Amino acid sequence: MTSPATTAAETRRDAERRKERVALVSIFVSVALTAAKGVAGVATGSLALLTDAANSLLDVAATTMTWLAVRTAHKPADEEHQYGHGKFESLSALVETAFLFLLSGVVAVEGLRRLATGRTEIEPSWFAVGVLVAAILLDGWRWWTLRRVAKETNSEALAADALHFSSDLVNSVFVLAAFGAAALGYPQADALIAIGVSFFIAFAGFRLARRTIDALLDRAPRGLAERVTAIAEGVAGVVGVDRVRVRPVGARVLGEINLKVSRTLPLDRVAAIKERAGGALAAALPEAEFTITTTPVQLDDETILERVMLIAARQRVPVHHVTVQNLERRLSVSFDVEVDSRLSLGTAHEVASRIEAAIQEELGPQVEVESHIEPLVVPHLEGREADAALVSRIAGTLAEATRDDRGLSGVHSVRVRKTPAGLVVNYHCRADPALDVASVHDMVDALDRRVRALHPEIARIVGHAEPQR
Repeated sequence: MTSPATTAAETRRDAERRKERVALVSIFVSVALTAAKGVAGVATGSLALLTDAANSLLDVAATTMTWLAVRTAHKPADEEHQYGHGKFESLSALVETAFLFLLSGVVAVEGLRRLATGRTEIEPSWFAVGVLVAAILLDGWRWWTLRRVAKETNSEALAADALHFSSDLVNSVFVLAAFGAAALGYPQADALIAIGVSFFIAFAGFRLARRTIDALLDRAPRGLAERVTAIAEGVAGVVGVDRVRVRPVGARVLGEINLKVSRTLPLDRVAAIKERAGGALAAALPEAEFTITTTPVQLDDETILERVMLIAARQRVPVHHVTVQNLERRLSVSFDVEVDSRLSLGTAHEVASRIEAAIQEELGPQVEVESHIEPLVVPHLEGREADAALVSRIAGTLAEATRDDRGLSGVHSVRVRKTPAGLVVNYHCRADPALDVASVHDMVDALDRRVRALHPEIARIVGHAEPQR
């Protein structure tokens, strides 16, 4: 089964190939249009057409820069660029913006100079008209293709190119209009239209500059943080979202999200919640990459038992038999704390006192906290199987002890091992499945005590109760 992360990576690689291909095709088209417009502009003397040719020459540089920027942006992260190279697209778009402003200024100055000196004569030709019509069709196709791919791949560099070619399209239409006006006896329309086109180019450059600067300054895409929050809050186990930070990096979005989870959850459950949240975000936002962290929080519906067990887990000391009593004016909590049986009483008391203090700090000084110290069998004891005669004797004792017991019966799977600490006995027995756990536990404890009284060499006895069939 393909994971959301794998699918997102394949989609991203496909988008990268499409971006590079459309940028490369755009270079060749720009070269052809520049040559054709330049020849026609010189032949007619039209400032508007020469402006259009200069704009197309700029296109060659811009599209080449776009292609190089797109290829660079696709490089993986390295030691010097730990967030990848996506900002190269924004940098390319910013440089192209500067070119647009420079071109608009040059055209406006030349148009005003021609109007002031009266040199507005042009010589329209059908060749120039044919070049302009072809340029309009090609620029329209390039604008539509680049805009579509830029939108699908979220590419700033291609979006800049699409905006640039939309200005070329309008420019060529205006040059045709200037030719028409010149044919009707208004040659000054050429310079006026060239000035108007320069303002259009400047306006397009301003729009592009604002968007590019927002990307370079890590402005969050509108509404994305709210969408990320909604997706994360829908994941099972997420209590809330503490913080979301997103920023565009080329065609991708990098983000950080901090999830609130219950502090009583074990680490493996928290890891599973983070994995589910990451999968949900990857499925909904394949172009985004998130770093997910968690903050444990106390829930309003936490029980006293959960809070006590959490504190014990933090102290790395096992506790059981937690008893909570609601007295008239205070709360009382008692529990059994298991410590290494080889510890001295003084050391064991320090362990118990440390847990008592931590519980009292959590629940409040008015809460009564008491612990009962129990010996914990040393883990990883070296042992060996007892001989058959000893196993048979202990099994017989267990069977005899349950004969008169109405609750337990059917002792089986008796195992006896010899260890340096004494005998360790494991056995199974059966009980009425309708009985509650507390009652069965008391019966097993009573059976264990009777057997240990008859076999004092037993250091540990573990009884496993099964429901009667």
